[in-house]
Amino acid sequence: MKQNKLKQDGERCALQEILGVIGGKWSMSIIYALFTGKKRFSELERMVTNINTRMLVKELKNMEANGIVVREVFPTVPPTVEYTLTTKGEKLEPIINELYKWGLEYVNQPTILRHS
Repeated sequence: MKQNKLKQDGERCALQEILGVIGGKWSMSIIYALFTGKKRFSELERMVTNINTRMLVKELKNMEANGIVVREVFPTVPPTVEYTLTTKGEKLEPIINELYKWGLEYVNQPTILRHS
């Protein structure tokens, strides 16, 4: 059986690059929350359970730097900030939905069957 190389000499590994962008503990949950449209920061905090403010800020900054989300600031007092997915981020929807379905199936299996 032929094995695919994940990394060739001098090349960046695509899988490692992907995980750098969406591999954070909270990234997929944040992206999933944004599939339904624009969200204010406070909405994301409520939707992504158990995330603290500092971590949400960090994940959003990372995703913004990688072109997954757009941050829009409105000149209000206090400032209103909304996040939306970019076209690049929207392309993750079918992939994340499939991972979600796989997770539902996998998590509901008895532990002994997981290693098959």
